[in-house]
Amino acid sequence: MVKSTLVVRASDALPLAASVDDEQTEQALAEHKQQAKLIFRRISPNSEPRCSIESGQHTLHYLIADNVIYLVITDKSYPRKLAFSYLDELSKEFQTSYGPKVDTVRKPYAFVGFDTFMSKTTRLYQDTRTASAAGASHLDKLNDELQDVTRIMTKNMEELLWRGDSLDRMSHLSTSLRSESEKYRRAARNINFQAMLRQYAPIGGVVLLLIILLYWRFS
Repeated sequence: MVKSTLVVRASDALPLAASVDDEQTEQALAEHKQQAKLIFRRISPNSEPRCSIESGQHTLHYLIADNVIYLVITDKSYPRKLAFSYLDELSKEFQTSYGPKVDTVRKPYAFVGFDTFMSKTTRLYQDTRTASAAGASHLDKLNDELQDVTRIMTKNMEELLWRGDSLDRMSHLSTSLRSESEKYRRAARNINFQAMLRQYAPIGGVVLLLIILLYWRFS
C-alpha cells in the first residue's frame, strides 16, 4: 500500500512537493520520514538512480530523474514493480509541468500544486488490486530497465544508519564483487577438498585395511 510521497531537488535536498498525509499517517511514518531525509543527504551524482531501502515493516523506494528525487514509502509487501511504476508516472508529469523551474526555485514546497496529481495517482496505486487493474496499460509501456526490478539496488536502513553504507553505483558494484568473490572462495575450497579426498582416499583405504588385518591377526 502506498503510504506517503516526497519530491525533493537532488542537488540540495530542497523539498519541492509532498503528499498531504492525515495526522495518523504523519505519526506512524514520522521515523521513516526522518530516514528519508537521511537518504536525501546520502544521495550524490554517483548514486543509483533507483533504489529500495527496507526499514521495518515499510520500504522506501526512490527514483532520481532530472535533478529531482521522487520517494515513496510503502508497506514492505507492496510490489517493487508497482512502486517504481508509480514513481515513474510522477516523474514524467512533474517534468512536464515544472521541469524548467526546478533549478531556479528557492523556497521549500514551491510546487505544492503537484499534490493534486499525486493524490489522483496514489488512489490508483493504493493497493495491489487497483494498481493492477488501473495501471495495467502503463505497466505494459515501462522500459526494460524499469521492468527488471532485480536490477534495482536494495539496501537495509540499518546499513545506512550504522554501517555508513553508500548509495553509489560503485558501492553497489563493490558489494556485488565481494559477494561473488566469497562465493568463488567457497567453491575453490570445496574443489580442493574433493581433490585431496581423491588423492589420499586410496592410501587411507590401504592403511585402514592393514590395521584391520593386523588387529585380526594378533587379537
